[in-house]
Amino acid sequence: MITVKEISSKNELKEFVKFPFKIYKDSKYWVPPIIKQELETFNKDVNPIFKDAEARFFLAYKNNEIVGRVAAIINWLEVKKQDQKKMRFGWFDFIDDLEVSKALLEKVEEIGKENNLEYCEGPVGFSNLDKVGVLTEGFDQLSTMITWYNHPYYINHYKSHGYTEEKEYIENFFPFKNVKPEFFAKVQDLIKRRYQLRSLAFTKTEEVMPYADKMFDLFNKSYSSLSSFVEITDIQKAYFKKKFISFVNPEYIKFVVDKNDELIAFSIVMPSFARALQEAKGKLFPFGFLKLLKAKKESKDVVFYLIGVLPEYQNKGVTAIIFDEYYKVFKEKGIQNCIRTPELADNKAIHQIWKHFNPKTNKRRFTLRKDL
Repeated sequence: MITVKEISSKNELKEFVKFPFKIYKDSKYWVPPIIKQELETFNKDVNPIFKDAEARFFLAYKNNEIVGRVAAIINWLEVKKQDQKKMRFGWFDFIDDLEVSKALLEKVEEIGKENNLEYCEGPVGFSNLDKVGVLTEGFDQLSTMITWYNHPYYINHYKSHGYTEEKEYIENFFPFKNVKPEFFAKVQDLIKRRYQLRSLAFTKTEEVMPYADKMFDLFNKSYSSLSSFVEITDIQKAYFKKKFISFVNPEYIKFVVDKNDELIAFSIVMPSFARALQEAKGKLFPFGFLKLLKAKKESKDVVFYLIGVLPEYQNKGVTAIIFDEYYKVFKEKGIQNCIRTPELADNKAIHQIWKHFNPKTNKRRFTLRKDL
């Protein structure tokens, strides 16, 4: 018999966060989260998303043993401002037992109906900066810090419970040796002169901070047309700055500004922390922090996390300026592989950006939907 219990204590929340460590303990490809950071994500006193969203967390038990988990999420900005009557769910993990996944999804669906929502979609997080999608291809590929990994049986559970594919995301990579500067070196200089633009390079994290809020504003503008978009609010900016910027080498953050010093494009690249996180096993202390610090300095793989261009500057070659800056930094550091995080399959504009680098799709994932 399957029992589903809503979390009501800090100890249960810790069990919720640590459950995947059990079902992926033998996986060479799963990358564990930092337990402390994951707990903060779910802490209403820490994560400002809870001013505009709510979440309830559930654990499934079988024979008094935890066998599954799910977070049921309502983002009220999405529901009220965008009129998207969506019941979100994420952090959805379970053993290969259809009764377990069914019981958890029924809890999500029940909450959706109670709130007069029209459909469920998942796995997704609270916003666009959270992880997204169930993996359907690429199970033999190392995951990243900012994606979910799952067993191959997951997708069959969704479909068995009446869920259908809603949004497709693809992930790509390319060796740095594929990057040929002749595709952007001369063009970027022409673009700078034509539109009176200049690039900004940083050596210290504190140099980035004065531009960080503008970066999130630009993010909102450049991604607003996407089907998955939910606005990053002012109160969330400080939280995301603290959560992400400290993990990024300042030289991996590139901004482009116009003649008035207004930000018109940005890109954030992160060192790959995947192996370091596997070694840290979810803990920063006593040695996890040192492993992450070493990866930050020495990783030869990088992850393209975000790239955004103001709509009025899109299709004008502005990304050539960004790539020229990265080429110089990556060449100096001996970078070997460039990894891209999940991108909507129907986002043709973003795919065009990478066409000269001969990228290879190595992972595919979907969100799934069920009408209520």
